[in-house]
Amino acid sequence: MPRTSSKSDREHVLLVEDDRALRELLTEELQDANIPVTAVDSAEAAIKKISDIQPDLIVSDLRLPGRDGMELLHEVKQLPDAPSFLIITGFGTISQAVEALKAGADEFLTKPLDLEHFLLAIHRLLETRRLRGEVRKYRSLLEEDHFHGLIGQSRAMRTLFQQIQQLAQALGPVLVVGESGTGKELVARAIHEESQRAAGPFQAVNCAGVPAELLESEFFGHEAGAFTGAVKAKKGLFDQAHGGTLFLDELGEMPMALQAKLLRVLQDGVIRPVGASKEHEVDVRIVAATNRNLEEMIEAGGFREDLFYRLETFTLRIPPLREREEDLELLAARFLTRFGMQMGRDVKGFSSEALAALKMYSFPGNVRELQNAVERAVTFCQSDTVELEHLPSRVRGNDRRPIAAASVDGLLKDMTHGPMLPTLAELEQRYIHYVLDQVGGNKRRASALLDVSRRTLYRRLDEEGAA
Repeated sequence: MPRTSSKSDREHVLLVEDDRALRELLTEELQDANIPVTAVDSAEAAIKKISDIQPDLIVSDLRLPGRDGMELLHEVKQLPDAPSFLIITGFGTISQAVEALKAGADEFLTKPLDLEHFLLAIHRLLETRRLRGEVRKYRSLLEEDHFHGLIGQSRAMRTLFQQIQQLAQALGPVLVVGESGTGKELVARAIHEESQRAAGPFQAVNCAGVPAELLESEFFGHEAGAFTGAVKAKKGLFDQAHGGTLFLDELGEMPMALQAKLLRVLQDGVIRPVGASKEHEVDVRIVAATNRNLEEMIEAGGFREDLFYRLETFTLRIPPLREREEDLELLAARFLTRFGMQMGRDVKGFSSEALAALKMYSFPGNVRELQNAVERAVTFCQSDTVELEHLPSRVRGNDRRPIAAASVDGLLKDMTHGPMLPTLAELEQRYIHYVLDQVGGNKRRASALLDVSRRTLYRRLDEEGAA
């Protein structure tokens, strides 16, 4: 049977077996499978160890000196977040094993043990416990309120929520900047809902999605007969949003001529529909958004400087997903639940490999790309767990490929090139920088490849700077 790595740093097995030869054999099997194990010979010794090692699974013989496995089971099941429990029993005590299952044991195996079946049972019970923990965690996360559809518990998002609440009470226009897929329209809606205009309409338009020749009519409306095809008068977006908020997405795509008219609305609060002879007032708050650098566009002559200065008074920046990594799992859980309900799928969580791939991927498309990845995964998932193969190839492959094609010998030769051999600490620093270079400086991906926490990685880099 191929050896499989344990799936979590917490997964620890407590083995309780008074037969020394069997205890040593099972300990060796678990260690070969890279599963941390602590072995003891009695229920009393096991109880003393539980609080120290906090095992995820207890494997216990039913017959033990002193207190037997059944008594141990009853005591363990009284613990909060009790570990899973696997009973080992002889053929003559199967009825007791069945009784143990009724008392809360998760599995029982009979002696003589089939080692392949033993390891399969261990992996299955550890994975089941991990998934149950994920479900509990996801459910608790899903019970927490989100902020007008915006999801996040990171410091960056908590700061954003506070800024939205503050800017919502201001009267002037708001400029929302951020990369594609960060949720600019959700932010605009949150500003509207938090403002005194919440009872009024919210209108949204993508400036890049309307043909240039129709933009003026779309924004300001037109009179009947104003142009060919204008059979009847039509209200524009400003009139439709009167008393509320108008969200202008992809503002950088707005033609210069229309930019001048937008500036006039912001300054005077009046519009003139196409073909009309008179202006009229509108009461609209503008929230504009862009993923382009407007200052660079001004330099290139593609955006009006006066309009930019009118808008930038209240600028709100949405952090990309890579700056709020701690929100990724929360977002993935939300999307998993949403799409599972929509598709009628009882998908409970992600396998450890799938979750690791999500955490390692850089998500240049931000939250929208993560949402699409989870939707695809739920679509193709036929069980209760999203596996690695259910994720898009770019997520499961590109960021998990070997970081270099060079052999280990060649890499070491490069790293030790010089008049003097490096110390172990120097070699570690060189390798850290090598990995960082291979992943473009992405510390999340580097820490995953190095199999250390980001805190450890930062500490190593700080130690280098202090040397």
